[in-house]
Amino acid sequence: MVARSKETPSRRFSIGVVGARGFTGKILLGLIANHPALDLVFAASRGLAGTLVSAVAPHVAGTLRFEAMDEHAAAARPVDAVILATPDGAASMYSAAIAKSAPETVIIDLSADHRFDDDWEYGLPELRRLKGEGTRLRGARRIANPGCYATAMQLAIAPLLERLAGTPSVFGVSGYSGAGTTPNKRNDPAILRDNLLPYGLTGHKHEREATRHLGRSVRFSPHVHPAYRGLLTTVHVPLKAPTEKQDLRDIFHAAYGHEPLITLQDEAPNLRDGSGHAGVIIGGFETSYDNPYAVLVAAEDNLLKGAAVQAMQNLNLALDLDEFGGLDELSGRSTGNAFIE
Repeated sequence: MVARSKETPSRRFSIGVVGARGFTGKILLGLIANHPALDLVFAASRGLAGTLVSAVAPHVAGTLRFEAMDEHAAAARPVDAVILATPDGAASMYSAAIAKSAPETVIIDLSADHRFDDDWEYGLPELRRLKGEGTRLRGARRIANPGCYATAMQLAIAPLLERLAGTPSVFGVSGYSGAGTTPNKRNDPAILRDNLLPYGLTGHKHEREATRHLGRSVRFSPHVHPAYRGLLTTVHVPLKAPTEKQDLRDIFHAAYGHEPLITLQDEAPNLRDGSGHAGVIIGGFETSYDNPYAVLVAAEDNLLKGAAVQAMQNLNLALDLDEFGGLDELSGRSTGNAFIE
């Protein structure tokens, strides 16, 4: 179980979700419903307008229905926080309208629209803590949620930044849910059947994102395969000096041993290990003395720590709540949990 405070929150907060129809949006609705201090006030989806939210997310009780809401309608609704689970490009319209109409409203953006914006906090809590910047997320009004791949690769590289001798290289594989619900070749069953599809081989947005927030260049080669969910990255890190495997393990335990959502293990995880997992699993910890480098493997669920769970961490921090509030139902392997189905 995720460790969390058992204190009763002193007040409740009203929440709206835009883009609630998607894979991540459905999970967010369940996590909000499970949260002891949050009330879901609206769920925006043009495609599901008029449908009971409970028909899609059974944990949401009552008669709340999905609504078709443009950015102006969403901005006119008084809430404490809005989560934007929209495609890239759409979130900036909603955030601009909300910021103009209700500047005190917390906005958590799951798209890539604000990950390169200095006016927004970058919401990878474990990385921010490692950099000594963790307090900046608490009480923030504007938080950009990291990308799924960017989360895994940065957490696998960050503890070794001072020891880098060159550019880390990352090979990534994910399930097709990472390609969203809009039909395209990366979520087309006919194309993916018995296949491994490379894409975005240069300048991928998560490569640029990791490079920006680590402050060091990263090279990244993403691939998609027929599994629905789960994400795996194999990370090659060139080192300044030969390093023993045990020293490598010690470096990561010193960095993350206190983090509830990071699991460290000697064995390299596989993609299935990440599917349904609330956090990130980092393992492998192999080293080479010939032209010294390290190899690590990081696995996560692209819809959980890669999106919805991280959004809930950021929302909790922005509202000055327990960071892991509402996540107590998520265990290390929670594939049977209704929130993530």
